[in-house]
Amino acid sequence: MQYRTLGRTGVQVSSLALGAMNFGTMGRTTQDEVTALVDAAVESGVNLIDTADVYSNGESEELVGKAIAGRRDDIVLATKAGLPMGDEPNHRGSSRRWLTTALDNSLRRLGVDHVDLYQIHRWDPRTGDEETLSALTDLQRAGKIRYFGSSTFPAYRIVQAQSAAREHHLSRYATEQPSYSILQRGIEGDVLPVAEQYGLGVLVWSPLASGWLSGAIREGREVTTSRSTFMPQRFDTAIPSNRARLDAVEQLATVADEAGLTLIQLALGFVTAHPAVTGALIGPRTLDHLHTQLAAADTVLSADVLDAIDAIVAPGTDLAAHEKNDTPPALLDPGLRRR
Repeated sequence: MQYRTLGRTGVQVSSLALGAMNFGTMGRTTQDEVTALVDAAVESGVNLIDTADVYSNGESEELVGKAIAGRRDDIVLATKAGLPMGDEPNHRGSSRRWLTTALDNSLRRLGVDHVDLYQIHRWDPRTGDEETLSALTDLQRAGKIRYFGSSTFPAYRIVQAQSAAREHHLSRYATEQPSYSILQRGIEGDVLPVAEQYGLGVLVWSPLASGWLSGAIREGREVTTSRSTFMPQRFDTAIPSNRARLDAVEQLATVADEAGLTLIQLALGFVTAHPAVTGALIGPRTLDHLHTQLAAADTVLSADVLDAIDAIVAPGTDLAAHEKNDTPPALLDPGLRRR
């Protein structure tokens, strides 16, 4: 396992981190299964676990908390808040009112008195940067969080938040957590350069592109992945963007074979090769998934292999641009573009 410094924090984290989105109802995983996954990951050198309040409506945090009991100090523990927790309109977003409550709820579910990294799950256009940063700074000073970061922020919002922190003499976001894979490379054009400029740690999610790069989705095979059961449109190859992804996967599989790698090793080795990326979040549901992904922990891709990937999916290209999670609201809501 490789270890890297998380931004400018001085904290050393594993290049592969354990993402807990599949823990609980969403991934149909039990406490025993989650504990086994955490045990195996930690034994292999993983020291960062990332969860969120919204994952299985808090159940993921509860399962993680029980799995790390007795070894809290050996784990860099990260969670997130901001996405809706129920129908109540104020149980979401990044206001001081909600973040204070949401963090207390997360600490209770995790069974800890602090988290190492607290992340704003998505940019909240209804809340000003000063409001959010001042709340996070106070929570940091209270000892409930060590550092805080953003997740899936557009590049211009990352810049704005850094400027607001300076202007108002507040602590700043130390990390960013964007989506990044061989098939979704758009952040190479803006988010990653901005993260480098500001010295942010970068923990990328969906490095296997929701399973497209797991090796399970290939030409002529029925798609039977867990994700495809509740997001069928993302895997319908009659849709042009999905057809483009499948074509790319077939070419990437050839590159991996010629390099003596699995497709998973190629995919994880690609994202961790970028100099702005600190680590990649893997989200296994089973021990088999975990072990096949941990096999990429020491993968270093040669320049020839990286060039071959560039020839298949050009740098800065998103093959499924409509699935981006950091699109400015005005591009999604016509009402925001019209007087």
